[in-house]
Amino acid sequence: MADRDLLERLEATLAARLGADPSSSYVASLHAKGQDQILKKVAEEAVETVIASKSGDRGSIVHETADLLFHCLVMLSFHGIPFAEVLAELERREGRSGLDEKASRNKGPEK
Repeated sequence: MADRDLLERLEATLAARLGADPSSSYVASLHAKGQDQILKKVAEEAVETVIASKSGDRGSIVHETADLLFHCLVMLSFHGIPFAEVLAELERREGRSGLDEKASRNKGPEK
């Protein structure tokens, strides 16, 4: 599948950049600054995606969503989590009611 190929290439690029000089690689600079900086970028891109969606501008929505997904991939790489695990989780949920799935996560220990 072409989409998985792209994600695999992006993950390989992210992994290769981890050891790069932070002054020459954006990904390396984010990793060097640590998790808080990576999460700040994820949050920033999430807000920009919401604003783009509210504007209704298709190009902006696509652009900002791509930025958000990229920074989520950087976050996953920080934790050593391959995107395949996210895809597996989505696949696990496929065909299941979102309300049922959410309810199953909200069940805490009985008191």
